[in-house]
Amino acid sequence: MAIFKGTFDKLRRGLSKTSSGTGGTIRNLLLGKTLSKELLRDLEKALVQADVGVKTAIELRKDIEAMWERGEISTGDEAWPMLKSQLVAYFPDEDRTLNFAAHGSEPTVILVCGINGAGKTTSIAKLCKTLRDQDKTVLLAACDTFRAAAVEQLTVWATRLGVDIVRGQQGGDPAAVAFDACKAAKSRGTDVLILDTAGRLHTQSHLMDQLSKIRRVVEKQLPTPEGVPGAPHEVLLVIDATTGTNGVNQAKVFAAATDVTGIFLAKLDGSARGGIVVAIREALNIPVKFVGVGETPADVEPFDPESFVEAMFAES
Repeated sequence: MAIFKGTFDKLRRGLSKTSSGTGGTIRNLLLGKTLSKELLRDLEKALVQADVGVKTAIELRKDIEAMWERGEISTGDEAWPMLKSQLVAYFPDEDRTLNFAAHGSEPTVILVCGINGAGKTTSIAKLCKTLRDQDKTVLLAACDTFRAAAVEQLTVWATRLGVDIVRGQQGGDPAAVAFDACKAAKSRGTDVLILDTAGRLHTQSHLMDQLSKIRRVVEKQLPTPEGVPGAPHEVLLVIDATTGTNGVNQAKVFAAATDVTGIFLAKLDGSARGGIVVAIREALNIPVKFVGVGETPADVEPFDPESFVEAMFAES
């Protein structure tokens, strides 16, 4: 069962830049028009600009072009619902909810990673609020020991949301903070432990290795029987939607270092190119689980392909 109660209106508001930008461009291209080779080439360009990915844009154009050439459709109005259904079809049926520990007696561990400025701390606040709204106890671990400001920001959110936080010494070993947090979560009977990690560029191999170390520490602290998925139970990669297709490159490298289980796409309200969710799904076998659609902790929605595509193309 999903832990979010999403509303289409909130999603539509969050994607207003995409719907008025990309969505408006494609609506104007198709609706009320007769299909032609030139119009379909313009459609492909618009899809590329929406960051769905060049390969996907070409495939979508070819599919609609094939239907047109077979005489199945002749107008943009007929192509419009076809385009939306094809975009939805890029997302297979899969579980997009958070992975929780198999045994209720042990804490669920969520490791959150991403580059500096991706919106990681705010995304963690959104997760905390949702979990607290579900009456779950939450413990935060400030594993970014390099930036004092990052720890202070996370502490402010912890206070506002009524959750405890484990902090380490500035400049200390982030894995040691993870170690202490695991011990604290077990002793307190905490439902969910969220590990914040230092923002890093996906090109910084030594810092990527540090993520792997944190993961190993968590695995040792919270062992599970053979064959049972262990901690961390969820590894969420936060990607800034405004970075466009560069976010796909980030995801590839992070996935190799930390075995990412889900994507949290942040700052969608600030982007006119929401099609990046399609590019991520095509490039990686990783589900987009959550989308951030505003600045407050309540501004988060589960990723549902049909609702998302409808919101992308909704009229303002």
